[in-house]
Amino acid sequence: MAIAAAHAVLDVIEEEKLNARATQLGDQLKQRLHELRPRVPQIADVRGLGLMIAVEFNHVDSQEPDASFTNAVRQKALERGLILLMCGIHGNVIRFLPPLTIQDNVFNEALNILESVLLDLTGQ
Repeated sequence: MAIAAAHAVLDVIEEEKLNARATQLGDQLKQRLHELRPRVPQIADVRGLGLMIAVEFNHVDSQEPDASFTNAVRQKALERGLILLMCGIHGNVIRFLPPLTIQDNVFNEALNILESVLLDLTGQ
């Protein structure tokens, strides 16, 4: 039974081209974050594979981890309806791992909220 269920899941992944979708959405998220870097100097790194992406925030002056800015991003996003997960040993990383089946309009709404929050926090 378990093997049949596993095969059914693999069939859905293949039929719905979920690997390609993960790459497409991940590239879109990474591109948006990279485009924000000149206006949000706290973005120290954008990394990940597929749609499992992380953005790391550091203090602008010292390049030390900036957990307070990261928490402010999380809190402001939550106030606007976007739930973000902080992680990292210094608490200065936000990890993105939405479902691969996320609707395009919902994904774009989340990106717009994230961008708005980041620009608001940097005074842009």
